[in-house]
Amino acid sequence: MKIFVTGGAGYIGSHVVKTLGEKGYDILIIDDLSTGHKDQVLFGELVVSDIGNTDVLKDVIRDFKPDLVMHFAAHIQVEESVRLPFKYYENNTLKTLGMLKTIIEEGVNYFLFSSTAAVYGIPEKIPVKETAALNPINPYGTSKVCVEYVLKDLSNIRRDFKFISLRYFNVAGADPDGKIGQVYPEPTHLITRALKVAKGELPELQIYGTDYPTPDGTCIRDYIHVCDIAEAHVVAAERMINGGAMGVYNCGYGKGYSVREVVKTVKKVTGIDFKVLEAPRRAGDPHALVADNEKIIKELGWKPRYNDLEFIIKTAWDWENKLN
Repeated sequence: MKIFVTGGAGYIGSHVVKTLGEKGYDILIIDDLSTGHKDQVLFGELVVSDIGNTDVLKDVIRDFKPDLVMHFAAHIQVEESVRLPFKYYENNTLKTLGMLKTIIEEGVNYFLFSSTAAVYGIPEKIPVKETAALNPINPYGTSKVCVEYVLKDLSNIRRDFKFISLRYFNVAGADPDGKIGQVYPEPTHLITRALKVAKGELPELQIYGTDYPTPDGTCIRDYIHVCDIAEAHVVAAERMINGGAMGVYNCGYGKGYSVREVVKTVKKVTGIDFKVLEAPRRAGDPHALVADNEKIIKELGWKPRYNDLEFIIKTAWDWENKLN
């Protein structure tokens, strides 16, 4: 199978590329390197370009002739999306729709979409199933919902077009081999920020909101190791190509941890008692997001390997220490 990966130099995309490469797939990557990094691409050929450049997109697709597209190129910061909604709708929605039009015109009929649990907003029931109502409470989530609707509409009018949308919960950790990991100049992920405070690169860790309707007042999230996310993409691609699988699937472990629990575990793994401050809630943050992962396990045969918060944090900590 020949796989075209957008955003393959970014955090999740690079781990997916590594997994695909180790399994022997033929890969072509496109990334504008706005948040991605060349040295994180361990397999395949990298084309440096924005997915909104239709001419480049057409040329590389015509030359490579992929069987399937995996789409990761997106802005992902919830808080930023609330402040800069147009940035998110332009990149995550409009550019994706333009890319979809191009790949379909060029005869590519299999599409694997990097979506998010943010599409659910504030779920009525936890853990949340794929059938739950889509009520995003921030532009980031809405920008992804828009694409999911288009994918569904396309599949209804084109019998040869197949898609799978993987709704990620909180992705964390790093490659256990230590070859790649998360590289953000200004990280927003809780675990990464906590580790940078432990390293002394940030002065303190802020907990945004301590009055949520949860046992300890802080937000609860389902943290999933990035390599399990990567494996989910391989399984989804193979099932889609070989068996015609299609639809939306949650990617999570079905177990949630509060912010305070994560902080406690980071301190345990690092052995460092760093400074933590309480701060007001951030706009666009639901109090709890935990996956019901029965569907992806049953229908796609996904078998997560790293369902352990301490292991997730340890791999991220090992990577952080390697950066210096």
